[in-house]
Amino acid sequence: MRENEILRTHGEALALFGSRVHTVRDDQWDGPTPCSEWSVRDLVNHLTAEQLWVPRLVRDGASISDVGAVYDGDVLGDAPAAAWDRAAVAAVAAFAERGALGRTVRLSYGPAPAGAYCAQMMADAVVHSWDLSRAIGAEERLPGQLATAALREVEPYAPGLGASGLFAPAVEPPPDADDLTRLLCLLGRRP
Repeated sequence: MRENEILRTHGEALALFGSRVHTVRDDQWDGPTPCSEWSVRDLVNHLTAEQLWVPRLVRDGASISDVGAVYDGDVLGDAPAAAWDRAAVAAVAAFAERGALGRTVRLSYGPAPAGAYCAQMMADAVVHSWDLSRAIGAEERLPGQLATAALREVEPYAPGLGASGLFAPAVEPPPDADDLTRLLCLLGRRP
């Protein structure tokens, strides 16, 4: 993916997730999600914390150990949507800085190009947009170009995800599956 395409799809994926966050009703925050271990609040907290890492890793050149446990626990406070908005804006800005995607970031699994990290974050936001949509009863169809970009990102390393223990085993998609369905099935979701 070219740099401008990576930035565009990343921004669109975060905007999509944010649109869902802003529709969560007060009585839905403790509800279940397709991520069996997480409530709606846990899911939003997870993705918000991920965005908080971006400026530290991409802009500041910090490592996971440098940052430590700063973003562990609740990062949403009393205003989850506002916390999400602040984190998303900061992540988009950090990736968009001149030369940012060409930098190396130090992730939990080792050094990686920041452009690849941005693409991974985009795919995560797309999948979790679907998770959140399902959890709160929002529209589950997602923009086709985002589903395609996320599928292209995930396909090369999908076989190893199930073995990580962080994802359910892949599900066989129907023969006529669109890209979103194929993506979700790869990641163990049942659309």
